[in-house]
Amino acid sequence: MLTREQKKVEIENLSNRLVRSKSLFLVRFLGMKVEDAVSLRKELRATQSEIKVVKNTLFQRALKENEEVASALEGQDFAGPNAVVFSYEDPSATAKVIFESAKKIEPMEIRFGWLDGSLLNKEDVQKLATLPSKPELQAKLLGTLQAPMSQVVRLMNEVPSGLVRTLNAKKEASA
Repeated sequence: MLTREQKKVEIENLSNRLVRSKSLFLVRFLGMKVEDAVSLRKELRATQSEIKVVKNTLFQRALKENEEVASALEGQDFAGPNAVVFSYEDPSATAKVIFESAKKIEPMEIRFGWLDGSLLNKEDVQKLATLPSKPELQAKLLGTLQAPMSQVVRLMNEVPSGLVRTLNAKKEASA
């Protein structure tokens, strides 16, 4: 049993995590094996995310201190044993880890999430998981930006190359 002071500290910690996170996901973890939980924590850490098993009442009190998240999650069912995944960087990468883990780990279930002031249901989290990650999008953007420049360089190289080929053909024809 937590003392009142311990509860205040826990609410403050949860509130700080809510402020720092760009998105969060609520998952049911009842019956999860320790090895699976440790593996999930490691995978989430690699995406700048963390999972925290929370008491529902303490989490709801922490939500009251963050109006943006609280308004989006208002009316949601927090019943049962839950864990909250806080994503501090790329929500898509975190959603991928959660979604893939939920497929591998039988008792784990994605309940809902929050991103940019909006409630995400299970299907929305699945859609988010299929989006390319931030580095993939950056690489695609860079490729798109480089394409016209590389075409200009090829075009500029083609003029002298064409001249050299023409002179070489004339030399061979006269020989």
